Amino acid sequence: MKDRLTGILPVAPTPFYADGRVDEEGMRRVLDCMIDQGSDAICILANYSEQFVLSDAERALLTRLCLEHVAGRVPVIVTISHFYTGIVVARAREAQAMGAAMLMMMPPYHGVGLVPPEARIVEHFQAVSDAVTIPIMVQDAPLSGVTLPVPVLARMAREIENVSYFKIETPFAADKLAALIAAGGADIIGPFDGEEAVTLLADLDAGCTGTMSSALFPEQIRPIVTDYLAGNAQAALAQWARCLPLINHENRQCGLRATKAVMMAGGVIGSDHVRHPLSPLSDRTRARLLQLAGDLDVIALRWGN
Repeated sequence: MKDRLTGILPVAPTPFYADGRVDEEGMRRVLDCMIDQGSDAICILANYSEQFVLSDAERALLTRLCLEHVAGRVPVIVTISHFYTGIVVARAREAQAMGAAMLMMMPPYHGVGLVPPEARIVEHFQAVSDAVTIPIMVQDAPLSGVTLPVPVLARMAREIENVSYFKIETPFAADKLAALIAAGGADIIGPFDGEEAVTLLADLDAGCTGTMSSALFPEQIRPIVTDYLAGNAQAALAQWARCLPLINHENRQCGLRATKAVMMAGGVIGSDHVRHPLSPLSDRTRARLLQLAGDLDVIALRWGN
C-alpha cells in the first residue's frame, strides 16, 4: 500500500445463518454495502467481526472470500491477533499472499497471568514485520489485558520497519494519541482511534488522522474526519453531535450486535445471529437502535430493501 491511509476503516461484521453457520453470500453483501457506505478501507476478522468464535478453517475461508470479493476496490486490513507468535507470523504471510493491504494485531494476550515481558512483545511484532512487506497496525485495546506504554509504541514505530499505524482505544485515548505522536514523530504514519468513534472529536484534536468504527454508519462518521482534517472543525463538531446518540447507544448498549441488527433490518443480511456465549439484543435495546438509525437514515438500514 503506497498511499497513507486516513479516514474511516470500519470493521466488517461476520454474518451467520440463524443456525450459526457462516453466511458466505451474506459476507459478500456486507462488503458491498460497506463499499457503498464510502469506507476508505475495510477491516476483517477483528473483535467486532467475532474473530474469537471462528475456527481456523472459517478464518481461512473468510480471509480468501473477503479479499477475492473486494478485489482491490478498497484496501483490506486483515486482523491476525493470536498469543502464539508462530501462528501470527503464518497468518501474516497468508494474508499478504492473498492481497491484504495491511495487517492489524494486538499484542500476545491470554489473560493477566500470561502477559509476556516487554522484550517478548516487541519480538512478537518484529517477527511479523520480518515476514511481510505491508504495514502493520498495532491495536492497543483493553481487551488484550496488555499495557502498551507510549515509549514502547514509539520504539516499535522507530525500530520495526512495518509498524507504522496505531489504533488507540484505551481510556483517555486522546492523551495517549497526543503523547504517541509527540514521541514518535514522523514514524507514526497512521494514528487512529476506535471504540465506535465515541471519542473521535477529542482524538482528532489530539492528532489522529482516522477512525476504525463498526460498519453501522461509516458514511456519516467519515465526514467528521474529512471536515476536521480539511480545517473545518465546526462542521466536524456539528456532525459528531448529530451522530453521537447512535454512536453512544452502539458503544454502551449494543456492542458488535448493533451493525448486524441494522443490516438485517435493512436486508443486507438475513440473520443477526451471534454465536454462543454471546446473547442477542433485547427487544427494547433493538427498538431504540433501529429508531436512532432510522432518524439518521443510515445506508445499511435501506441498502438491501
